Amino acid sequence: MTQGADTGLKRDNLALLRKLGVIALLMFGFGYALVPLYKHICEALGINVLSLSERQAGAGPARSAAANTQVDASRTVTIEFDANARGPFSFRPEVASLQVHPGEVATVVYEFRNEQDRPLAAQAIPSYAPKQATAHFNKIECFCFNEYTLQPGEVRRWPVVFIVDPKLPRDVRTITLSYTFFEVGGKGLPAAAAATSLEPRS
Repeated sequence: MTQGADTGLKRDNLALLRKLGVIALLMFGFGYALVPLYKHICEALGINVLSLSERQAGAGPARSAAANTQVDASRTVTIEFDANARGPFSFRPEVASLQVHPGEVATVVYEFRNEQDRPLAAQAIPSYAPKQATAHFNKIECFCFNEYTLQPGEVRRWPVVFIVDPKLPRDVRTITLSYTFFEVGGKGLPAAAAATSLEPRS
């Protein structure tokens, strides 16, 4: 290879190297600018997806309290828990009541015990009082969604995760959540619970 050809090849390699360096710098700059760009897009579209720690950084208690604008902190609602066992088992909530703000996520745990010496299939039917609260009591997780089979003497604890809709009428200050647990294939579902099961609520 002649010296001129060798010099031309080096010049081409240097030109390619410069182009690759420029591309790498552009890619780094784009990645660096992506986070603030993403924040601006979210703010423009009204999407709040930043982490809680980032939202609270440099902000006092006022900003922290406003992090979840769906929670109505101006009032509390008392949720009373009731449990009725229709069969050879025990069934109870771990607490009798909770104070919640409308819009916040709350959890209560129920304990179920099969007191028979045989497997037992059972299911729960919920009901609500007063009736106008039914449409505003939203369960995220509930054992009442399924039928369960428990072995002799078996004990289980199940959570109910729920939210009271902030649109709940302000004159409703107490909601009673009542469950009737009945043996599937046993004596049958009581008439009151059967009527409740026809309501369009889970």
